[in-house]
Amino acid sequence: MTADSPRTRAAPVLVPMPAERAYSYAVPDGMQVVPGSVVRVPLGPREVAGIVWDGPVEAVDPKKLRPIAHVFDCPPITDQMRRLVDWIAHYTLSPPGMVARMILRAPEAFDPEPWTEGLKRSDGEPDRMTAARARVLEMANDGMAWTRSGLAHAAGVSSTVIDGLRAQGVFETVLIPPRPVVAAPDTSYASAELTNDQQTVANSLRGQVEADRFAVTLIDGVTGSGKTEVYFEAVAAALDKGKQVLILLPEIALTQAFLERFQNRFGAKPAEWHSDLPPRMRERVWRQVAEGGVRVVAGARSALFLPFNNLGLIVVDEEHDPAYKQEDRVFYNARDMAVVRAHIGGFPVVLASATPSVESRVNAEQGKYARSVLSARFAEAALPKLATIDMRRSPPARGGFLSPMLLAKMRETLGRQEQSLLFLNRRGYAPLTLCRVCGHRFGCPVCSAWLVEHRFRGQLICHHCGHNEKRPEACPECGTFDHLVACGPGVERIAEEVVSHFPDARTIVLSSDMLGGVKRLRLELEAIANGEADIVIGTQLVAKGHNFPNMTLVGVVDADLGLANGDPRAAERTYQLLSQVTGRAGRTGKKSLGLLQTFQPDHPVMRAIVSGDSEAFYEREISEREKAALPPFGRLAGIIVSAATRPEAESHARGLRRAAQVAQDVHVLGPAEAPLALIGGRHRFRLLVQADRKADIQGYIRALLAAGPKVRGSVRVQVDIDPQSFL
Repeated sequence: MTADSPRTRAAPVLVPMPAERAYSYAVPDGMQVVPGSVVRVPLGPREVAGIVWDGPVEAVDPKKLRPIAHVFDCPPITDQMRRLVDWIAHYTLSPPGMVARMILRAPEAFDPEPWTEGLKRSDGEPDRMTAARARVLEMANDGMAWTRSGLAHAAGVSSTVIDGLRAQGVFETVLIPPRPVVAAPDTSYASAELTNDQQTVANSLRGQVEADRFAVTLIDGVTGSGKTEVYFEAVAAALDKGKQVLILLPEIALTQAFLERFQNRFGAKPAEWHSDLPPRMRERVWRQVAEGGVRVVAGARSALFLPFNNLGLIVVDEEHDPAYKQEDRVFYNARDMAVVRAHIGGFPVVLASATPSVESRVNAEQGKYARSVLSARFAEAALPKLATIDMRRSPPARGGFLSPMLLAKMRETLGRQEQSLLFLNRRGYAPLTLCRVCGHRFGCPVCSAWLVEHRFRGQLICHHCGHNEKRPEACPECGTFDHLVACGPGVERIAEEVVSHFPDARTIVLSSDMLGGVKRLRLELEAIANGEADIVIGTQLVAKGHNFPNMTLVGVVDADLGLANGDPRAAERTYQLLSQVTGRAGRTGKKSLGLLQTFQPDHPVMRAIVSGDSEAFYEREISEREKAALPPFGRLAGIIVSAATRPEAESHARGLRRAAQVAQDVHVLGPAEAPLALIGGRHRFRLLVQADRKADIQGYIRALLAAGPKVRGSVRVQVDIDPQSFL
């Protein structure tokens, strides 16, 4: 770690910037650092946080190095986390400094939380007793330390009463340690009633945790089969061993129901970790995770980089979800990196889904993962009956998007005082607005995308860069008034149609960009679960594990939407999304129905969903992937070249293509303009690298980038290993 000389020591420090290696710094006399120490170091004209890294320092005279400015009073980043950073950097071809940056996201947490001044009952007695003083002493006689304001509030007195007692020596001043962000979970708080099948899986998971060795288990269970209660038993086993637990969820900001289920089982909620957490709470969670005070974290993909000091189990819920893939700066899939983290730490990981990814299914078939199947809903609740509506034979009324058959079923559901869900994975009112007179289309000025009309806000918004503008009354091209027309439906337009058919029904629209943010979404979801809505209209966020007891009808407005692109995963994603959303129906045992509006009722995806034959779908999809040598039977990587001008981007992309070496097991396709060729004013070209499963695709791309043109001007090159999106 350090190089010693008679007078000066040196240490490598990884700083949170696009650094390919750790920089060397002098360690001042009297300062103690070890690999993992969090330090503050000078970098150019400023000082930044960094992590003392492993390995030798550069062959430089330590006296010429800049010194480490400060060592934070913080538990060192563990050897396991440092190995994970190096592994991810190597696998994703990302600078290690940018991976380490994801650990250092809570700088205020690097110093200990301050202790609070408190009061504790002493042997002193007051000179006289009043009713107010008697209430205070009654509260304080428990021997516990109180804050001044807390004791006053609990006793129902003013703070001056407390001050008077302290002045007479009735209280002594003590320091109170920082309050835990969550209470400690109690594994014996409540026991779940498990079916025989659930108990078998739970026993297997408990055995893996108790064996304390690396293993991956895929829980493949239909919607409503109780997968959560099963992996809670593994969580309990890890807690009983004194270990910490990480539960990854794709939409943690929306899963209030999950937090309540956890509390019902363990008597306390887990600590949360996601982008909507207030900064002060993020800092407290980070610190208490590092110190071991927080035992369980439920978090989004970034929770993988929390500095756990004794992690013993990772659960990845909804493991198939695309939200686990990060496509900014460091491109990584949190599901796959969770498996790597568990392998490095030598502990088990649980993947859970009703519609597992093809990759996980193949890993299970090849024996790399254990697969546990839960084929029946909990309490013998029946799965919804599923059917397609052929839109060619049962088209909607002119100007509408809901077929007469679906409307009739909604009317029947309302008559039974049950809930309906209409699903359309498209935000806003309409995906395109144009002028009927001159044909002008409203497009984003800095993206190659149409502006989406949001009628509730009266705005046209780009969903890629966030550009927005007020919806005009007249066409900006020809000046004609009242001739702008919305093309196609979004959830807001479906809501408008629903209100026209069912004016007395209580209707809620759920979308990730609704006003009020996460807090309002949680309230709306709670209202739906409590039966305070008749018809729910939502995007994909309604498909993620919610339990709506009175929902018996699910209608998919446009089941073909996800199939209309060239994405190799289109069929898999459509199957997963539609299966998940129809699984919201009938979870408490009521007779339920799922209807899919489609122009392709004979498509394999539609047939698989309606028949309930998931095995046939996976068998076909896996066979197609194997024939095309697509993941997991082959490897893919995207190279995205972007620049401020199209010629710059194209020239650099073509230069990379010319530098590609001919290899038997690796092929380079492109460059071609990306389907979204312009985002945020940057022009984009893509190359696709396809390789055999055992090929060293990272080594090939590393050599390609080294041999290619140097990055100059506004050019930026990003590498996406195992791409999930091809836009």
